[in-house]
Amino acid sequence: MLDEGKKCSLKLLVALAWADGRVDEEEMEVVEAMLDAYGADGDEAQEIRDWAREKRSLDDVEVSSMDMNDLTAVLQHAVLLTYIDGEQSETEIELLKKFIAKLGLTMEEAEPILMAAEHFTKQLLTELKS
Repeated sequence: MLDEGKKCSLKLLVALAWADGRVDEEEMEVVEAMLDAYGADGDEAQEIRDWAREKRSLDDVEVSSMDMNDLTAVLQHAVLLTYIDGEQSETEIELLKKFIAKLGLTMEEAEPILMAAEHFTKQLLTELKS
């Protein structure tokens, strides 16, 4: 069962995926993987899928119910999402900065999370290509 923090995390990932005006299959695969990892039941998963069908922005998500664990996890997953096509564009970097501000984190607080997530993501993508 999804608590509000996890629902917000998933919706934030969807909003980030919509940043370029569409949600690619690979981006939705990340959301689906998170639904599985969070143990979402059928109705909860469908609610997120339905929400993802319409264009979304970071402003569509209220983050006040998220604790630091949720914030850290969603930021890590956001980094993965920005690298899903193999590289991170300048637009995606700028969006991550907005994402960090939306989460209420400073760049100093976010920096170690970003660095660890980037390292993990690059390693994961390398392994997936092998």
